[in-house]
Amino acid sequence: MERRGVSIFSITDHDTTRAYDELPSTRSQIVTGIEINTTRDGVDIHVLGYGFDPSKAAPIHETLAANREARRARIKKMIQLLVRAGYPLTEEMVAAEAEGSESLGRPHVAKALVRHGMVRDVQTVFRDLVSRSGPAFVPSAHITAAQAIDAVARAGGVPVLAHPGRLNDFGIIEEMAETGAVGLEVFYPTHTPMQTAYFREQASRLGLVMTAGSDFHDSRWNSSVVGVEVEEDDIRPFLDLVRR
Repeated sequence: MERRGVSIFSITDHDTTRAYDELPSTRSQIVTGIEINTTRDGVDIHVLGYGFDPSKAAPIHETLAANREARRARIKKMIQLLVRAGYPLTEEMVAAEAEGSESLGRPHVAKALVRHGMVRDVQTVFRDLVSRSGPAFVPSAHITAAQAIDAVARAGGVPVLAHPGRLNDFGIIEEMAETGAVGLEVFYPTHTPMQTAYFREQASRLGLVMTAGSDFHDSRWNSSVVGVEVEEDDIRPFLDLVRR
């Protein structure tokens, strides 16, 4: 972190906070975080939670347990469909990619397929096999966004709608604000300048604080660097909330 000049960071793993039990000492400011997968009418909506105390976050941990169970069932079904489609994948191969993580997901399936030479790259897996039109697509069945937002709020955290540029319907932004989201992830690597300007406008209109995230998953499989550069003035209202 120090080598890259990162002054503030948060680890927002999907459906787990274990990273905070293993962090080395750092001079950077740490903001606790989590990314919670939620589902609404078959649509994935990711809710970020920031600034909570992991040791006092029982409401969050309860929702995470439900999501992890749903994830395990989904991945098991996905593996079965891949085997049926001619890819001899096993649960052990996928679990090995998780490296002890409690939260299995499609990236672990993709990495296992690539590592064992069944598919050329991760992008191909997502595009051709596990996307909605692919032979191994299994819809997610997570908790609702409202449940995730409520859990983060009850744990004393700041609930934020993640990477809105990946949503098919931007109307979800206002819906999440009405549900209790406090922030919007305006600054994100794949947001176009036009999208960033639009989300900045929406955050202002809806009274949401702006946040930034790189959505970095793994240096072996993600070509973008960890972290995202952002003007502190843009995220100062968010920092004021998590520093309370």
